[in-house]
Amino acid sequence: MSANFVGASPGSAEPHHQLPRILHDAVQYGWDAFVVAKTEVRKLRHDPTELLTRAIQPALWLLIFGKAFEHIRAIPTGNVDYLTFMTPGILAQSVMFIAIFYGLSIIWDRDQGILQKLLVMPVPRASFVTGKALGAGVRALSQALVVFALALLLGVHVHWSLIGIVGTLLTVLAGAGFFATLSMLIAILVKTRERFMGMGQVITMPLFFASNAIYPISMMPGWLQVLAKGNPLSYLVDLLRGYLLYGHVDGAVTDWAILLGALLVAQVIAGRYYHAIMQ
Repeated sequence: MSANFVGASPGSAEPHHQLPRILHDAVQYGWDAFVVAKTEVRKLRHDPTELLTRAIQPALWLLIFGKAFEHIRAIPTGNVDYLTFMTPGILAQSVMFIAIFYGLSIIWDRDQGILQKLLVMPVPRASFVTGKALGAGVRALSQALVVFALALLLGVHVHWSLIGIVGTLLTVLAGAGFFATLSMLIAILVKTRERFMGMGQVITMPLFFASNAIYPISMMPGWLQVLAKGNPLSYLVDLLRGYLLYGHVDGAVTDWAILLGALLVAQVIAGRYYHAIMQ
């Protein structure tokens, strides 16, 4: 009987020994990613003009496209005016455009020899990818602030609540993280700036127009509705539209599950194959 007890003891104690190690590894992973993200934010502080130039695009869409179509009243938007309806879509578009071309800086850093220096940092490649995605998310948050300011100036009917604003910012971080990771995967595949620019254009416009960013999915033809429902940008728009316009999101669990699931899959793949960019 005592022998049985002694034999069972190590097995029963094993999970208790593993749990602190798992927690330690998770904390270390998060810290390493934070260190990389902090490096990206430093770059932004040294060149803030990028924030100003990036702010032009959402301003043009809202001031010109939004105002023009607001008077046409040809797009069914429910109980909100068109400018209000499209504001979350333009924020999602801005987040995607900032993040999807993030891989271009990866290729540039590699060609200049900077990436090799970054990759010798004492952090795992997987947390390096996560840190880069987090850095892209911080950049994208500036677009949220721009859209908030434009919404106030244009009289967009935004639901200003703590849950809505926090939910919007978290959605921006997750969406930018996904598209930045996708961008890094593209950079691994194409390897040159010229090919990357071409691939970026090929991907961004179909993603944007095959989504619910500027018109509801219900008015699309059947085949386009199928594409829109398989488009991660549509779920990003759903979350932003819910948080910004109503302060809550119907079907938030599904939207978050799809967006975070896409982010996780992209992170796992990029973390595994990121060494290929060094070749």
